[in-house]
Amino acid sequence: MILVDTTIVSVANPTIMKSLNTDMTATLWATSAYLLAYAVPLLITGRLGDRFGPRRVYLIGLTVFALSSLACGLSPTIEMLVVARVFQGFGAALMTPQTMAVITRIFAPRERGQAMAVWGITAGVATLVGPILGGFLIDAVGWEWIFFINVPVAIVGFVLALKYVPRLETHAHRLDWLGVVLSAVGMFLVVFGIQEGENFNWGQIWGPISVWLLIGVGLVVLGLFVWWQHVQRGEPLLPLRIFRDRNFSVGTSAIVTVGFAVTSMSMPLMFFFQLVRGLTPTQSALMLVPMAVISAGMARPIGILIDRGDPRRIATVGLLLLAAGMLLYFVLLQPDTPIWLLLIPSAVLGVANACMWGPLSAITTFNLPMDLAGAGSGVYNTSRQVGAVLGSASITALMASRLAAELGDGDAAGMGGGQLPAAVQEGFAAAMGQSLLLPVAAIAVGAALTLAFAPRPPRTGPVRVEVPPVKAA
Repeated sequence: MILVDTTIVSVANPTIMKSLNTDMTATLWATSAYLLAYAVPLLITGRLGDRFGPRRVYLIGLTVFALSSLACGLSPTIEMLVVARVFQGFGAALMTPQTMAVITRIFAPRERGQAMAVWGITAGVATLVGPILGGFLIDAVGWEWIFFINVPVAIVGFVLALKYVPRLETHAHRLDWLGVVLSAVGMFLVVFGIQEGENFNWGQIWGPISVWLLIGVGLVVLGLFVWWQHVQRGEPLLPLRIFRDRNFSVGTSAIVTVGFAVTSMSMPLMFFFQLVRGLTPTQSALMLVPMAVISAGMARPIGILIDRGDPRRIATVGLLLLAAGMLLYFVLLQPDTPIWLLLIPSAVLGVANACMWGPLSAITTFNLPMDLAGAGSGVYNTSRQVGAVLGSASITALMASRLAAELGDGDAAGMGGGQLPAAVQEGFAAAMGQSLLLPVAAIAVGAALTLAFAPRPPRTGPVRVEVPPVKAA
């Protein structure tokens, strides 16, 4: 639900704008507000899972998410929709770190690969389901149902979590309130500045306040947060000792590049499919079905390989395949390329997804202490989300730059919806292909980082699943 909701609204934006009688800027805030409320609290909500139990925090987040989804669908104005999306993002932030933390605490390190593979592949598949499901629901029953659909799914998820997710042992942490404030303020300023920079042309926002001032102040506040975590004598919100583990530090750095690349590559592809090839939004999303099918099909065998072998090189291969798939798109993004050929890079990306998400998360959390599972999950997911925000902002700016270079400012500014005239299709396709070189460069950095992973210790003892003791209610 969380990952579908990050993409499903983009398909509905034109319909929402017309239905609520608003403008594009206000409509886009429905997405921006969700992403801000999702990304900013992740460090804090990960720690809450350690303190109060991941299942309890997850169920609270699921309830908030479901109720706010209902409010989104019932919103009569764009202002109410934006507010409801803020609560929806906060519910998502409560849930996300708990899923990875539960896997880390239930499965012994050497038996964690298959679970992490399924957990990771879900991310890749869900980002494709969003546009397809969104197009279908909008055409069939209206934009409100892209939010209403979450309610029955949440009810089923709530019942299954109560039945199957164990109540894990909690750890008596004191909440670091100064750390909470510093991390929330710093993350908000940085994420807001990056996310909204393009809307303000990377200049003034209001009076003397500029985009770069916000980002700079945010970085300073985050620096103060790290300093406070180092010097305080109590219990820090972010225990810096987790970064002493080489694999955790390397994996957290690598997942930033993955979030950057996966988010930034989809935008030029969707524009090419719709404006150059004339596909509908649903048809455009279906062009990525090979990626979803192959990712899901390979999840289990890759998971077994993770547990039996050394996932360091699997992760490296996955990131290199991701770069290779995007380079194939770069070559094939031409107005006259047979449409079936464009399914080949999608298939390559499917293998890449299977080899990337699970191995990265498994080796990153391999040595993570049980009492730091929530904190580690919060850091890992925050890093991925910050990478996604960076990717979204960067690809938007680069696409505008390449379109101006290929078509000229006048032609680029005058493009509307629907398939482009034949005279400008070649230049537009070239600009979209060139834009893909940015995520290729980002993921190449990630692949280089994975070479620094340390080997895991050899397997000892039989394969078994270990569940920590259950704390009495």
